Amino acid sequence: MPTASSASAIDDDRLTAGTPAFQRANLAMFVGGFATFALLYGTQPMLPLFSAAFGVSPASASLTVSAGTAALALALIPASVLADRIGRQPVMKAALAIAAVLSICAALVTDFTQLLVLRALLGAALAGLPAAAMAYLGEEVAPNAQGRAMGLYIAGNALGGMSGRVLAALLTEWGSWRIALAVLGVLGVLAAVLFWRRLPPSRHFRPRPASLGRIAHDARGLFGDAGLPWLFLTAFLVMGAFVGLYNYLGFRLGDAPFGLGQSAIGAIFLLYMVGTAASAWAGMLADRHGRRNVQWIMVAIMLGGLLLTLSESLAVVIAGVAIFTFGFFATHSLASGWVGRRAQERRALGAAVYLCCYYLGSSIIGSVAGIAWHDGRWVAVVAILGLCTVAALLIALRLRRLQPIGNDEGGRR
Repeated sequence: MPTASSASAIDDDRLTAGTPAFQRANLAMFVGGFATFALLYGTQPMLPLFSAAFGVSPASASLTVSAGTAALALALIPASVLADRIGRQPVMKAALAIAAVLSICAALVTDFTQLLVLRALLGAALAGLPAAAMAYLGEEVAPNAQGRAMGLYIAGNALGGMSGRVLAALLTEWGSWRIALAVLGVLGVLAAVLFWRRLPPSRHFRPRPASLGRIAHDARGLFGDAGLPWLFLTAFLVMGAFVGLYNYLGFRLGDAPFGLGQSAIGAIFLLYMVGTAASAWAGMLADRHGRRNVQWIMVAIMLGGLLLTLSESLAVVIAGVAIFTFGFFATHSLASGWVGRRAQERRALGAAVYLCCYYLGSSIIGSVAGIAWHDGRWVAVVAILGLCTVAALLIALRLRRLQPIGNDEGGRR
């Protein structure tokens, strides 16, 4: 059993805020998160073009997004097992490189089936980065700096999701969807090169056997924890609410009394910039005051922003969406970092389960919100998403009383 002095030596060896190695790690993880979401969601503004080019329905065209996210969700747990077996770095590096090449290949397809297959393969390949990222940060970064490191990684996700959509929209307007996919792939290659060169080596990774018995044992440990199942449910609820809002916001803004055009509605994605700032700021607050004391406030901010979108004033609606987006990315940053801390040696599997719940929430609640829109328009959508957000708030308040384990949350967070 390690002594107090040996445990202190291990902590002293971790990446601490302000050091060059910490800055390199933050840059690499930011770029990795950016590329992941840019490649995954970059096809969203191209859906009408796919529908016209391949003669498929809008619903079928949307599979170019959902095939990637579904494949990513299904591949997360296998990727986490692989990351436990061969290491975090090899899995993350391979994920970025393979996904970038697949994006370039997608620009050369001759039929819609080929495009769907490549998009599914891209999602499966990308799973390696989010499945291992939280585990890497939890192992390599000092406890008092993990909040800001996770916040910057999530900020990269937010900026990548926004930039991929905006860049793809511009490139398709000036050129074609093939050019857009190729450019996204080239950016992915550049991100992979930077990630490979800048990410500090793993010093605290210990390989774990990939047996079914070990995986089952780890799963029992995760779901037997007093806090982790609630954090998994938080991911399901807040991501579902976030996707539900953005999925049907365009319909809301296109209707009376707003009547906005498609380009103006598309500009709403620029509010993801708010999420970039929120993730990093929330991480610093967590390091200072503790996740348990910050997370409930961020969920309450989500709820407040959601209610503002009921207004008939365009300025108030946009402000509400911005506030909601701020609260969502802050909550996601805090909850995902907390999973890494509580899961301890099961970090990779814990991250995979968290992200599975995250993407399942986007699919299931997003679909339920569509039924609500059909039956009761925006008021019904807000009612459904409000229930999800209130449930997440109650969970966050419950987690304030959670008993820390080991050095989790520094014994006070």
